[in-house]
Amino acid sequence: MSAVSSVEQPGAAVGGVGGNHTHCVGSESHLVPRSSFLPGNSIQSKLLTHALRVTVKPVLGVWARIPSTRWAARVVDQAARVLPPLDGVGHRRVRLTDCDADWIQAHNADLHSVVLYLHGGGFLTGGLNTHRRLASRISQSAEASVLSVNYRLMPAHTIGDAVADGIAGYRWLLARGFVPAQIVIAGDSAGGYLAFMVALALADLDLPRPAGLVALSPLTDLDPTAKLQHPASARCPILPSSALVAMTALTARVELRARGVSELPPSPVDADLRGLPPVLLQVGSTDMLYPDASLMFDRLTDAGIPASLEIWDGQFHVFHVAADFLPEARRAIGHVAEFIRAVTTVRNGDSAPAPLDSVREIA
Repeated sequence: MSAVSSVEQPGAAVGGVGGNHTHCVGSESHLVPRSSFLPGNSIQSKLLTHALRVTVKPVLGVWARIPSTRWAARVVDQAARVLPPLDGVGHRRVRLTDCDADWIQAHNADLHSVVLYLHGGGFLTGGLNTHRRLASRISQSAEASVLSVNYRLMPAHTIGDAVADGIAGYRWLLARGFVPAQIVIAGDSAGGYLAFMVALALADLDLPRPAGLVALSPLTDLDPTAKLQHPASARCPILPSSALVAMTALTARVELRARGVSELPPSPVDADLRGLPPVLLQVGSTDMLYPDASLMFDRLTDAGIPASLEIWDGQFHVFHVAADFLPEARRAIGHVAEFIRAVTTVRNGDSAPAPLDSVREIA
């Protein structure tokens, strides 16, 4: 299903966001603000949502009462090693300044566009293994290469360290001949927060902005208050409110240890967003982070940034990772691919240096 033909619904059904706007498609000059409510609730989605509600959500509730994190980071990503690779996609490990990354390239991908991907996991867990299939699907669907960054995690490191690792990934791409017009920064959940913070930091470093940003179920406000008061917090089939509270408290403790100040790092919703590139946000209507995506869309629009918000009916937090089972997830990734192709203007004939041979072949 093309995003151009997506179904519009009254915004009241999902918390007041909606309306008939022109779709973000084509060159940047044609990208204008748009929010849309897209159909979901397939049989597969309903079954998986129920399974998550009775398995993953209770486990996260137990973690919130005993928030050990070092084992979680290690066990979850190692367990994900059993996931088979996506057919037709190769990957190899590369080294950044302070962390590793995966260079992922579908066989149909070229080197005219590239995605810098930042995984989710609450800044505490997740990694290259947990998100390799999602990154591979983006590579395959968008016909783009992907650099997936295995950024440093709390509690051993701060969120600022993770942002620095994202910047290192951007510099790595520039050093290998990619120009900013070829690069899209993307992330899910906590990785959505990092995608925005990396893009905002580039201006302070006198580095050129990327072609676009993609945020999937993004965390954009580290203050949990609005999320906990929103109806989505009770409907979310994955994230219990207690887990969000525990993550916030842990973040404050890590900041206290590292900087001597018990306060949360800055949030992208509170930043000066002027100068950001076009943005695509996708979120499920039952996602606890739905309020974050909605607020970020409003702030981007107020700042004059071309932004598109897609609200997928009945979908859960980062439903994209279930693309093997969910037709909604596959359609959403297809929309991501459309966006990447639209904003990477090199595809439309702009000249750019060819990336170095060191990234051309994937074993």
